[in-house]
Amino acid sequence: MRIKNILLGAFLTAGISASAQDNTITVETAKLGAPVQPTMYGIFFEDINYAADGGLYAELVINRSFEFPNPFAGWDISGKVTLQNDGPFDKNPHYVRLAPSGHNDKHTMIENHGFFGMGLKKGAAYRFTVWARCPEGGNSKIWIDLVDNATMGEDQKLGNGGIEVSGKEWKKYTLVLKAGKTIERAHLRVWGDSRVTTDLEHVSLFPVDTYNGDENGMRKDLAQALFDMKPGVFRFPGGCIVEGTDLATRYQWKNTVGPVENRPLNENRWHYTFTSRYYPNYFQSYGLGFYEYFRLSEQIGAEPLPVLNVGMSCQFQNNIRNEKKVHVAIEDLQPYIDDCIDLIEFANGDPAKNKWAALRAEMGHPAPFNLKYLGVGNEQWDYKDNKAFSKRLKVFMDAIRKVHPEIKLIGTSGPNSEGEDFDLGWTAMKELKADLVDEHFYRNINWFKNEMYRYDEYDRKGPKVFAGEYACHDSGKKYNHAGASIYEAAFMTNLEKNADIVHMATYAPLFAHVEGWQWRPDAIWFDNLRSAKTVSYHVQALYAQNKGTHVLKTTLATPTPKGQDGIFSSAVYDKEQDEVIVKVVNTTEKAQQVDIQLQGKKAIARVNTISLDCSDYDMENTVDNPNAIVPVQGTAKAEGSLIKATIPAKTFVIYKAK
Repeated sequence: MRIKNILLGAFLTAGISASAQDNTITVETAKLGAPVQPTMYGIFFEDINYAADGGLYAELVINRSFEFPNPFAGWDISGKVTLQNDGPFDKNPHYVRLAPSGHNDKHTMIENHGFFGMGLKKGAAYRFTVWARCPEGGNSKIWIDLVDNATMGEDQKLGNGGIEVSGKEWKKYTLVLKAGKTIERAHLRVWGDSRVTTDLEHVSLFPVDTYNGDENGMRKDLAQALFDMKPGVFRFPGGCIVEGTDLATRYQWKNTVGPVENRPLNENRWHYTFTSRYYPNYFQSYGLGFYEYFRLSEQIGAEPLPVLNVGMSCQFQNNIRNEKKVHVAIEDLQPYIDDCIDLIEFANGDPAKNKWAALRAEMGHPAPFNLKYLGVGNEQWDYKDNKAFSKRLKVFMDAIRKVHPEIKLIGTSGPNSEGEDFDLGWTAMKELKADLVDEHFYRNINWFKNEMYRYDEYDRKGPKVFAGEYACHDSGKKYNHAGASIYEAAFMTNLEKNADIVHMATYAPLFAHVEGWQWRPDAIWFDNLRSAKTVSYHVQALYAQNKGTHVLKTTLATPTPKGQDGIFSSAVYDKEQDEVIVKVVNTTEKAQQVDIQLQGKKAIARVNTISLDCSDYDMENTVDNPNAIVPVQGTAKAEGSLIKATIPAKTFVIYKAK
């Protein structure tokens, strides 16, 4: 709940002539302010825009276990191929039987299209795996081809190898292939034996060179981009997918752990949300599951922040007033509460004492993941006459705190950034004593201009703030152009200044495939071979890489009025580096002279700068032009404790003073 500061609001909205503008920024270095939380700047992951399967998760085969509603979706078949349903994995019972065609010139084969094709790199190694058997006994040989269907060459093959399959028992077979050329839209072919029937299940193809070398791993360039950002917190597995279009299709973490071959398919809430950009074969294989999320958090140095269902399906897609149809009754919530408590044990428990902790150890991580935070519910809200969310959340919080009081619990203020629902949400979260409240705001530039002092006005008592999903877009221009990103940079000065109450902030969404997106803007765009860090990504990374350890009070001599362009700034001290870091953003159309006075310092040994020029308003980084706008290193001169600078139009500059 925001408490309005009437005097501050009146002052900031008053008109100030350009001639009276004094851009002197005073930074008080002698007294440290609030600590900047290690979790201050992080990342939010949701399986939207093909972010998981077909994206971060490096699997190249779509529908690898033939479990899609159309079992051959993503596949072409020829010869005698039949679908069977008594396979070795009870949660994925389907497999294919490749029988001899009975004719020398008819061939039994299956061919997978991948996700918009398969991206292969010349000379790179790819690990093909399959579970196989000869149901009638004996031995068979299957051939595996990497192919370029569109080649004008005599042979479509880019790489080729064979596997000897023996006996009636299911076994896992592996073959490493090398690609003969770089191609964005390769396919995978598997040829059956011409004499012996062969059964195939869980047909998979991964690059050998995944992030950190994990066999069931992440696409290297995309995971590396996350590491490079130096995020403090990693929220997963998403937002709306946690709720599901209905409860049957909600994201269920227990289905995402254990052997990858036996993780059941789930319907993705996003595959039919937008008929304007429709992807009917968008499902979740759960190959990227909670174990992998925890591992990735560890690898990129971020605190894991899982979000679980609160017993409610997506309120946007359902009649929230008809609770009996779309939500779990209060008295039936125990299995959902158990999911939360069991997840804490999976992450932190003793393998000798808990079955979920034992599963974690069995999967390869005996040590705990040190989970500290848990979100319950994604974007739910209350009405005055229907507290569907808060009354359920109370049951969860009471039960979780009874057995795990050490875990910080995160509630939500709903999907709106202000208004009745937002205020009701904050009131409820205060009453429930939530540790943090998750706020969401996907808004246009004018909203951001008017919210540059948002957290100055917040109540200092009660829950802390988690700005869990936000992004700026231009009216009618929902893409990652520089003109919107500069306002994100300016807005984040207010996050930093208010680090006493803002403990987490994560831009969203994180990933988008150029051929499979439904929502934009996004932080990182990619195709099957390339990726591009957007200007918004660079803004987030610059804050995360330069977050410091303590806030320093900064004062702009003539504050920029609400709703107007101007100068915005914040500063931190980095105790480990013994460094003052000042962030300054010029959102105006003209270069601005700025004096930065480091009050309390006699002299500055060195000033390094990092600048991000967003003056080319419509410019964006794309997979074809990924470095159109990137941070530029430099230096600045200081006169004693004064840094005199000229900041170009629409530019974000960081000054690092030793």
